[in-house]
Amino acid sequence: MDLQLKEHVMKLWKKYFNNADLPIVFWYTDEEKLPSMVKPPSEHRCLIDDLIKVRKGESLCFSGESIGCGGGKRYLGFTEKLGPNFEYFLSCGIPGMMQGERYKKSPELVKEVLKTLPRFKAPSRFVVFKRWDMLEEKDTPAVAIFFAHPDVISGLLTLANYDEVEQDGVISPFSSGCGSIVFYPYLELSCEHPRAVLGMFDVSARPYVSEDILTFSVPLSKFTTMVGNMEESFLITSSWDRVHKRISGYHAG
Repeated sequence: MDLQLKEHVMKLWKKYFNNADLPIVFWYTDEEKLPSMVKPPSEHRCLIDDLIKVRKGESLCFSGESIGCGGGKRYLGFTEKLGPNFEYFLSCGIPGMMQGERYKKSPELVKEVLKTLPRFKAPSRFVVFKRWDMLEEKDTPAVAIFFAHPDVISGLLTLANYDEVEQDGVISPFSSGCGSIVFYPYLELSCEHPRAVLGMFDVSARPYVSEDILTFSVPLSKFTTMVGNMEESFLITSSWDRVHKRISGYHAG
């Protein structure tokens, strides 16, 4: 990690986004000397719940065994397996056996959706999550993840589209909470023009964030470009000044 970039981002973030929370980041690694390794859970546990600690400043490392949700294991690339009767779980359920989430209209539709999903295998044994201000020179962040209020999201989304011809510099695919912050933005790393991902619309993950928080996840290469554009963009205008004043005191929940 370029420590000059780290400090530059923190300086500009404070200048234009006031007290809004810094992003967290993640990357995959095979390195053995890691931050606190998350222990395998004894019961179901959502990754978004685990990341509350990271947002507060604690660095965490996960292996496939550390993740307490089958969907989380899959979206982070540690397995391609799905739970039995997954097509019923995501849709209407099975009377007397399983209560469906009803996120999709039918099991048949779920099967069709699964055919279109890109395949993703974790490139290394572990995935590390850290808050931006905790980064060290040896770290290699791949994606920056903001847990943010709408005013902050508006600034990030506008900045992400600032130097783009196409109107989809930010995408919002249907996904789980962890899919929107890891799976989809990580896939964007291999694109010629990486896009940011707006997320945290997953009803199952919503209880782990406050009611006015969404996520904005962006490949680090794209984020670095966004930072480079900050001081010539709308952020220096009176229009942003009015929004900036409202951001004072924001802390993501």
